[in-house]
Amino acid sequence: MHIDWHLVSTSLWPLVRGALIGTIPLALASFAIGLVIALVVALMRLSRRSLVSAVARAYISVIRGTPQLVQLFVIFYGLPSVGVTLSPWPSAIIAFSLNVGGYAAEVIRASILSVPKGQWEAAHTIGMSHRQALRRIILPQAARVSVPPLSNTFISLVKDTSLASLILVPELFRRGQEIAAYSQAFLPVYIEAAVVYWVVCLFLSAAQSRVEKRLDRYVAH
Repeated sequence: MHIDWHLVSTSLWPLVRGALIGTIPLALASFAIGLVIALVVALMRLSRRSLVSAVARAYISVIRGTPQLVQLFVIFYGLPSVGVTLSPWPSAIIAFSLNVGGYAAEVIRASILSVPKGQWEAAHTIGMSHRQALRRIILPQAARVSVPPLSNTFISLVKDTSLASLILVPELFRRGQEIAAYSQAFLPVYIEAAVVYWVVCLFLSAAQSRVEKRLDRYVAH
């Protein structure tokens, strides 16, 4: 197979640019919104009110039990049938945020439950309300526990944003599709796109390791 190295070199920057202005911003926005959703759902899941807890369980079950691609298509292609039309970017952010919320909610719930009950009792002893104890004592400790799995969720989200290419979001893989369709050099361009994803994920994994080491030193002190 002949590889057009000129094509490979000239297509690198458009792919990197697709990652910088498409993939990474999409992942960051979706992850940030998803974390807010996850925290709310996790607290609902821990609620003593059975109806509130049941709603949270149902949401998590639906999100975890359906393919992310289907969720994306329901929002972008399905909602217009009931009068709700969204452009590609908002559709992708909503779909990915809801998906992150469903998966991260269980991570946050498990992290909260991992905090010893004595921490709750100590907070109540010094006069803190349940909400104050949660905000000042429990959540900071749970956050340290949840960093590794949530970091893995974010790295997976970066790769999953490639699905947004199917609704014409101009992210990394969409740029690769455009270049491949124009040049008809599908294999080298797609391999190059895969390499860019790999490098981005390597960088994120290195950042995750540094954060975990800092947290370990903080806990040790």
